[in-house]
Amino acid sequence: MRRTLRVTPGIGLTWAICAAATAGVIARPFRLPEAVWAVVGAVALLALGLLPVAAGLAAIGKGMDVYLFLIGMMLLSETARQQGLFDWIAATAARGAQGSPVRLFALVYVTGIVTTTFLSNDATAVVLTPAVYAAARKAKADPLPLLFACALIANAASFVLPISNPANLVLYGGTMPPLGQWFASFALPSVAAIVVTYGALRWTERARLVGQCETEIARTPLTIGGKAALAGIVVTAVVLLLASAFDVQLGLPTCIAGVATTLAICLLVRMSPLLVVRDVSWSVLPLVAGLFVLVEALDHSGVIGQIAAWLRAESADPARAAMTAGTLLAFGSNLVNNLPAGLIASTAVAQAQPPRVVVDALLIGVDLGPNLSITGSLATILWL
Repeated sequence: MRRTLRVTPGIGLTWAICAAATAGVIARPFRLPEAVWAVVGAVALLALGLLPVAAGLAAIGKGMDVYLFLIGMMLLSETARQQGLFDWIAATAARGAQGSPVRLFALVYVTGIVTTTFLSNDATAVVLTPAVYAAARKAKADPLPLLFACALIANAASFVLPISNPANLVLYGGTMPPLGQWFASFALPSVAAIVVTYGALRWTERARLVGQCETEIARTPLTIGGKAALAGIVVTAVVLLLASAFDVQLGLPTCIAGVATTLAICLLVRMSPLLVVRDVSWSVLPLVAGLFVLVEALDHSGVIGQIAAWLRAESADPARAAMTAGTLLAFGSNLVNNLPAGLIASTAVAQAQPPRVVVDALLIGVDLGPNLSITGSLATILWL
């Protein structure tokens, strides 16, 4: 029997601060970066004594695997971008379209699948999108369907592999299922999500995908740095697949691979690593750390315990619990963004210990659900 949560003034203030900080992350009032609102909310909770400082620091420490993963992926993506790899890939897709906007749309969609699968959905939203836009301009094609393809596939393909979305690491608390179990759970749902998203977007954008586009698209040859970046991505993907297969946390291998690839390419092309470091969006790290503190405060207030108790009770019927919890999380991700929603779900899962099918449904909800709105995930916010 679940006990009713008694809402004290302190608990009410905690909820208000968390809600205001989350709204700031989504809406970005005064054009301030998302990280500012998450950090201000976290500091306010600690300064007002609503969350013990020790608990706040412990919450930040819980995200270490996620931070390392993000650092590695951001370095890898930025290095590849600076070496012209994404511009070359987008131009190759434009040339391969042979004047057909429909074929160009399909090629961009496939490129987005590959980028999301091996470099995470944030890379597709932040790095691939500008390259696709530039290629669309060169091809004199309507860029909007292509940009929507980048945004939506960034979420639809984000559970092909454990590395395809940082939210995957968040939901499983850094302890990912072995790769074989991952494929058993998510191979068919991933294919379904990718195919249905393509069909829906192809239908809604059919009026824009008409006529012809340019067939002669200038494409700068891929430099030695670009080739090295491509090789680094392939090696990183293999390393992370092996790490997943042997149930190794992904953060440290990703960080090592990203740093090693960046340093190797900088030595190869005689470029300072500071040029890469300077252009990485480091603000995502305090953003994630701040969100960890906000969620810890919610847990401290007792609200996540209530969610965990509900999830535990619902799990008496695993199939119903999976459908209900996954659907609620999908819609909830569009209200508060999927990163804080995933953190809340992860904390509730750690307490409730529901069956695996319920956790799998929650992951699909937190990954795919954000396609219902443009503010549902960090990737689509960055895409904007």
